[in-house]
Amino acid sequence: MNACLRAVVRKAISSNLEVVGILRGYQGMIEADFIELDSESVSNIIQKGGTVLKSARSNEFRTPEGREKAAKNLRDQGIEGLIAIGGDGTLAGAAVFYNEHKIPVVGCPGTIDNDLFGTDETIGFDTALNTAIENIDKIRDTADAHDRLFLVEVMGRDAGFIALHSGIGGGAEVVMIPETLTDLEDAKTSIHALMSQQHRSSIIVIAEGDEIGGATDIAKMMREDVRFDDIDLRVCILGHTQRGGSPSARDRVLATRLGVAAVEALIGGHANVMVGIINNVVKLTPSKNVWSRKKSINYELWGLTQLLS
Repeated sequence: MNACLRAVVRKAISSNLEVVGILRGYQGMIEADFIELDSESVSNIIQKGGTVLKSARSNEFRTPEGREKAAKNLRDQGIEGLIAIGGDGTLAGAAVFYNEHKIPVVGCPGTIDNDLFGTDETIGFDTALNTAIENIDKIRDTADAHDRLFLVEVMGRDAGFIALHSGIGGGAEVVMIPETLTDLEDAKTSIHALMSQQHRSSIIVIAEGDEIGGATDIAKMMREDVRFDDIDLRVCILGHTQRGGSPSARDRVLATRLGVAAVEALIGGHANVMVGIINNVVKLTPSKNVWSRKKSINYELWGLTQLLS
């Protein structure tokens, strides 16, 4: 997000626009927590994870009264357009805000889950993916040394993009994601054969939102199966390690392109849209399509997990 913010500020300044930063997202908008941003303000932030503007959930913004207060603060500040960086909640809120108060809003897709319709990748996905794969590689060293079975849980409450990609990149024997039904009995049979007959380690990558449950739930089901009595089974939940850290080069370039495109969209008179990149081309998608339509996984990649397991 910092790379995107930097691009927004510097593109806007080069276009003779003034930029105001809103601290802590929509809650900061309600509390008029604004700061002026210039080129120096965004110096030396491109390599930092998280966001220097901070973020916060705002129950008050969910109410018409809260959004009315936020709109008044923006108008009092002389703010004529808004760029919102975030996931489906952020962009859905931006769409409602625009419909009620007609302050032009352009969204930038920022979520590690990569689940937003209207862009091939979201800001943060590649960094989270690389973090997951790095950890899976380290876990495999231990699994291989001790002939252990590891169930590795990655983030993805409603979407399996991190699990799918890290499972392929990390060489997992089984991948479990919310978008597909998991046949646990088939998975247990395959894993048991690998562990007991071939005397090898195994990695299962599980999205936290798999319909059967997370890694802890699935491990419990496996331990109740007598076939796994002699198998050393461990659970590793990567959790919030995936949400931080220095962003990858791919994410920095993506965020920069999207930040510049968002400013250009506002200058061009666009509103209530999200900027995204599809087939390496910047595209604008109506906000209502972004949060109301579900982005599909790549089923060709899903087929690879079945072929290579």
